[in-house]
Amino acid sequence: MNFFEELEEQRWDDHRYYHHSRINQSLHFLSAICFLCSYVLLFINPIAAAFFGWILAMTLRQSGHFFFEPLDYDEINQATHEHKENIKVGYNLRRKVVLISIWFATPFILFLFPDLFGTLNPHSDTYDFVYNLSILWIVLGAAALIFRTVHLFFIKDVRSGLVWFTKILTDPFHDIKIYHKSPWYLFKGELMDPMQHIKTTH
Repeated sequence: MNFFEELEEQRWDDHRYYHHSRINQSLHFLSAICFLCSYVLLFINPIAAAFFGWILAMTLRQSGHFFFEPLDYDEINQATHEHKENIKVGYNLRRKVVLISIWFATPFILFLFPDLFGTLNPHSDTYDFVYNLSILWIVLGAAALIFRTVHLFFIKDVRSGLVWFTKILTDPFHDIKIYHKSPWYLFKGELMDPMQHIKTTH
């Protein structure tokens, strides 16, 4: 496979294995809009960018996976949840728990170490605290992306890591493209995607 073929494969596997729920798909659609707002706000207001990215986009996105996506045997793909977790290229649910736990701990860490070991100017008021927290969240997001990319260099290969890096950055655009109709299906009462496009490939 070339770079773009592998990108399509990673996107395809992510969709067919982890996005059966119409609620999850709809939340990904809303999350994608929030992420695009965050992308723009990075150049305007880092506080707003961080809060859009983490509190809105990430909360919507991950709640869909943790609370609405079925975790039992996947009849459509003939795969167990454990199998899907093991072959997941990016952050599977276990890795996401670790990342979210770190994110959740950041306000407490910043409160205990206001200068973050000399890397930040200590906050003197609430605005400074929120500003430092937003910078910390932006750095955490970038670090999580870079860490897994480099990790994939070693456990797979450099191209797979770069493909995943590209996939994550472009996911908001792709999610809007493939999930923009999901709220409508959900409104009609369809809780699960019938995945006919997958069944026909088997």
